[in-house]
Amino acid sequence: MVSERGLQVLRAIVQDYVDTNEPVGSKTIVDRHQFGVSAATIRNDMALLEDEELIAAPHTSSGRIPTDKGYRVFVDHLAELRPLSSAQRSAIAMFLADPVDLDDLLMRTVRALTQLTGQVAIVQYPSFARASVSHVEFVHLGGSRVVVIVVTDTGRVSQRVAFLQSELTDEDAAHVKRAIGALVTGTHVREAAQAIADLLAREPAADRIDDAVRAVARIVAEELDEFRQDRLVMAGSATLAKREGDFRGSIYPLLEAIEEQVTLLRLMGEMVADDKGLAASIGRENAAFGLPEASVVTGDYDSAGSRARVGLLGPTRMDYPTNLAAVRAVAHYLSRLLDEDETSR
Repeated sequence: MVSERGLQVLRAIVQDYVDTNEPVGSKTIVDRHQFGVSAATIRNDMALLEDEELIAAPHTSSGRIPTDKGYRVFVDHLAELRPLSSAQRSAIAMFLADPVDLDDLLMRTVRALTQLTGQVAIVQYPSFARASVSHVEFVHLGGSRVVVIVVTDTGRVSQRVAFLQSELTDEDAAHVKRAIGALVTGTHVREAAQAIADLLAREPAADRIDDAVRAVARIVAEELDEFRQDRLVMAGSATLAKREGDFRGSIYPLLEAIEEQVTLLRLMGEMVADDKGLAASIGRENAAFGLPEASVVTGDYDSAGSRARVGLLGPTRMDYPTNLAAVRAVAHYLSRLLDEDETSR
């Protein structure tokens, strides 16, 4: 059982090690922090922390550094998050203001987070299981060339340029647009996909317009399938190379996880948030996902009644209070912007 002063000593070691990347000794703690006790007393506290496997000596006769378990205890006993400055909050608000669409907003989100923290930023697309197709636009560019645009009521937009097998007149194109709109507009994504599947299962009429309707329906179905898949947007992967020294082994597993996304989606899906919507998974806690030297911190945000996560990926030696505060602030702005967009529809 760690005493209150022991927790304070652990907090000092974590803070100093994150700041300096150097093992922390008892004299350093006495000099930098106001404990009002001798270095010998601090050494005793550090010995008890070492017995609890919360700190460790990387070299003989060196200072101590936090273990993964130590970081976990530190995060679990955070009295409060380090508040963001007014300049940081203003930067977030400006960075996320007036997005073009959901894709643009989420890309801005990860760029803002990585600039604020120097970590890899991750944002999960909200679940579109309950999304509805609000609009389908079919633009005839002349001949057989067309643009198909699909929009959901959660703000997701897709756009595809395609070439049909036969050339269309403007009247043909208007007919195709009406047919596709009547088929899927106002229906849930899953129901729209089923309606298209039913259409394609029917015997074709073997005429130019029916061929075009079927071709466009296939395109819409492919886009709806994309909407239903879990996806991440990320930024800041280059920061891993800059901080390679913070990883005892290779950074390749992290780069692989970023590229494939599936690992990070599973990990984020299993993290348990606190009552503020924040969660942290630290070091060895991520071993099952092949990321034993990485930490992930996340915050929940809301979109059209569904919940998704925004977060940061980096080494275990990260500034947890600041990173959690940044994630919380960005999640808050993201929820508010999406709520305002939903209200204005």
